[in-house]
Amino acid sequence: MTLSGLFQIALYLTVLLLLVKPLGGYMARIYLGQPVLLNRVFGRLEVWLYRLSGIDAAAAMSWRQYTVSLLVFNAIGLLAVLALQRLQAGLPLNPQQFPAVSWDSAFNTAASFASNTNWQGYSGETTLSYLTQMLGLSVQNFLSAATGMAVLVALVRGFSARNADTIGNFWVDMTRGTVYILLPLSLVLAPLLVWQGVVQTLSPYQEVRLMEAAEYRQTQADSGTVKTPATGRQTLALGPVAAQVAIKQLGTNGGGFFNVNSAHPFENPTPLANFLELLAILLIPAALCYTFGVMMGDTRQGWLILSAMVLLFVPLLLLTVYFEQQGNPVLSALQVDQSLGGMQTGGNMEGKEVRFGIVNSALWATATTAASNGSVNAMMDSFTPLGGLIPMWLMQLGEVVFGGVGSGLYGMLIFAVIAVFIAGLMIGRTPEYLGKKIEAFEIKMAALVILIPPFLVLGGTAIAVMTDAGKAGLFNPGAHGFSEALYAFSSAGNNNGSAFGGLSANTPFYNGVLGIIMLIARFGLIVPVLAIAGSLAAKKIVPFGQGTLPTHTPLFLLLLIMIVLMVGALTFVPALALGPIAEQLQLMADH
Repeated sequence: MTLSGLFQIALYLTVLLLLVKPLGGYMARIYLGQPVLLNRVFGRLEVWLYRLSGIDAAAAMSWRQYTVSLLVFNAIGLLAVLALQRLQAGLPLNPQQFPAVSWDSAFNTAASFASNTNWQGYSGETTLSYLTQMLGLSVQNFLSAATGMAVLVALVRGFSARNADTIGNFWVDMTRGTVYILLPLSLVLAPLLVWQGVVQTLSPYQEVRLMEAAEYRQTQADSGTVKTPATGRQTLALGPVAAQVAIKQLGTNGGGFFNVNSAHPFENPTPLANFLELLAILLIPAALCYTFGVMMGDTRQGWLILSAMVLLFVPLLLLTVYFEQQGNPVLSALQVDQSLGGMQTGGNMEGKEVRFGIVNSALWATATTAASNGSVNAMMDSFTPLGGLIPMWLMQLGEVVFGGVGSGLYGMLIFAVIAVFIAGLMIGRTPEYLGKKIEAFEIKMAALVILIPPFLVLGGTAIAVMTDAGKAGLFNPGAHGFSEALYAFSSAGNNNGSAFGGLSANTPFYNGVLGIIMLIARFGLIVPVLAIAGSLAAKKIVPFGQGTLPTHTPLFLLLLIMIVLMVGALTFVPALALGPIAEQLQLMADH
């Protein structure tokens, strides 16, 4: 790796970590109900929303009430996005006159955005109207992100409360997360992106004249002859892009306005825009670790969780960069610069934007799959087999290495519960975490959280490669085709949303199966997490004793990292061996 590449990575991580404490402390004050400066700006809006909705902000909820409120609210959001897509042909703000979206694609998109997955089987600029993009997708980008943050806060209250039968108010947590955190950050980021050239307009698509006529090949279906027509004009897709990009990155949503997502020059035009969007992807998940420590009254706990995430993330990032800079061994043999005395140059630039290069493409791929984001600035289907394996495995670890806003941290806390349980078994003592005894109910619920995603991913992949409908969507044979299917179900089963490419996913089979999996992966995990929160809140605080395992030490940090890696390795290495690992071995054999 070059010195320039190392500097880019170091700069990114430095800026990210410097922002953790100020933003994390601010979010802790929001969820603790303490006054902040923005109360003067958004305080009236918060009160107005409560009055309009008939919400008693002072009323606390049991975990069951909290869960029902969350599920009903998100079900309404899903139906709203579904309706907007089906009715968009007759609704305003549709300058391109796009027709209604098909039922299967509309369901998949609604499930995707309601579950904070933002998987997209369609091309946004040729499918969705401005109204659907703004009122449907962008709104859900706020609400699904705020939902994940609310679940995290409820779990933290479960650890910090004593002998309580409530875990907070879902409506208040949702409102505060949206109004005081996601909205202000978006209002800062969106103008910066516009400054860098990200499009933000309600004007219709524009047709422009090309400086040179472009030729393209066209095959006559009847005769099979090939013609090469020329065109001197091009249609530029426009829209309210910057506003959606800001919240899609901050909320770890990832759904792009354009088909090629953040590789599109109207969505990610410059290296600075790329840096800001990358920073936004990991910003809130990283800062929430400090929020957790403040709310628990022990910031060491938050720093330890953040340390575990960083120590998992950085080596995997460096490996991705290394594998991409090695390139394809078959092609690399041809990429020899004779002027440098036969020195091999280049690397794997296939599918990457030259304005970003290998390092920033690998950094984005690693960050977006670590953070349950799903946006891309390079085509990961064109990564080397091992370079593509790492982003896939980051998802398969359960999206706990930063993860989605809220969901990543509560997933990591579930791993922490598993870690103290295993440690307790080693010494024959009832395990404790953050002053609460971890007993049978908590372990059963934690087991569900750990086991549901692998079941969905591996089961869905098996169905896809065994059925004609599933195999019909694979563009590539052999190991790479298997990797495409495995990546798609890893993405849906862990609410990530990125795609490996090379998979025709906009079919009734994939739209239906992936849509169902996305909903189960999101809400099938939220329910047991909230059940754990309710169970812990009802318990008393256990004083720290000689037999208590300290959970702020390097020893526990190592134990937590090993548990995360072991679960990921034991669950998915056999499947990975059939996909990217087998493809790498074939590549080496061919070379």
